Amino acid sequence: MSLFPTYNRFPLTIVSGEGTKVTDDQGKEYLDFVSGIAVCNLGHRPPKVQEALQKQLDQVWHVSNLYEIPAQQKAAELLCEGSGLDYAFFCNSGAEANEAAIKLARKHTGREKIISFKQSFHGRTFATMSATGQAKIQEGFGSLLQTFEYFPYNDKEAIERVHDGSVAAIMVEVIQGEGGVIPGTTEFLQAVEAKCDELGALMIIDEVQTGIGRTGKTFAYQHHGLNPDIVTTAKGLGSGFPVGAMIGKEKLAPSFSAGAHGSTFGGNPLASAAVQATLEEIFVSSFLTDVEEKGHTFVQALQEELSSLNSVKDIRGKGLMIGVEVDTPAIELVHSLRGRGLLAVVAGPNVLRLLPPLTVETEELQRAAALIKASLVEQEKNLQNA
Repeated sequence: MSLFPTYNRFPLTIVSGEGTKVTDDQGKEYLDFVSGIAVCNLGHRPPKVQEALQKQLDQVWHVSNLYEIPAQQKAAELLCEGSGLDYAFFCNSGAEANEAAIKLARKHTGREKIISFKQSFHGRTFATMSATGQAKIQEGFGSLLQTFEYFPYNDKEAIERVHDGSVAAIMVEVIQGEGGVIPGTTEFLQAVEAKCDELGALMIIDEVQTGIGRTGKTFAYQHHGLNPDIVTTAKGLGSGFPVGAMIGKEKLAPSFSAGAHGSTFGGNPLASAAVQATLEEIFVSSFLTDVEEKGHTFVQALQEELSSLNSVKDIRGKGLMIGVEVDTPAIELVHSLRGRGLLAVVAGPNVLRLLPPLTVETEELQRAAALIKASLVEQEKNLQNA
């Protein structure tokens, strides 16, 4: 092997994919409820995105951001329209988007402290690792940035007790994805916004996993009537093409003037073509309404299939971002489901995370729920016979 062993890889090699299904090198087909971890929101190889990329490949692949890139401008307009914000900056990943947000917040406010939350996940660069409220992400790397403070998630009272004029921003996920698919309550999220207003701090919402239609809105914060200063996004933004973005309010533009930040590849013609084609399909009200309805259908199917099982402790989430909490290691369930032809992923030790493409059919959602039940029933029998 010539790769650093940074991933615990499953014994699976996917060689083709279309829509909600992928096929391995042995010819076995799977229903993909990982979607590249909330990346392939339009499924694998969505025709319009593929067509847009091919068209761009035939023109020009990359030019520097020293020049005008019309597709980048169009992609920015779509993001701003969908978010209600004013300016976008393109980069290559969610971590880079969050890096940009942290830099912008500190530069704009002239302050250094940023509040984030326990069990949060914001990335693996030094700044975003420092923002992440999980010790397992931070261990072994020495001193982190010392200007982050972690508060309990969904604790409205704890946030209301903050009285600190050195806070530049509060950085929050609407649903903690890696932390266990934990939805934030409206009361908590609105308290975060109110505290930002009180302190003169910026509200940064990390929508890397929850954005681009995943929860049935363009961005998940729209379910709660929030008005953030900065929103970060990636994953589903380019349908699998590596791209991220930070979106912010007009008042922040002077703090990110020429030379303040940059990215060689961010928003290049290929990335921008992928973003534009993706958003033109997802940022449509009928499409998003359909995602919300599918989310309700999926939760209902899971509840009907799993309610009688003692091992299931909770079913939670929003739209097509669902977590099933079990009382056994969730990775065992992932392995069992792979054998049955369903791909899923964990979110912490005891939560099965389900992230189907937003184009998934109702029948596929119901089939997935039945497969999850079959695996859990088998597990419970094995434990009884052990």
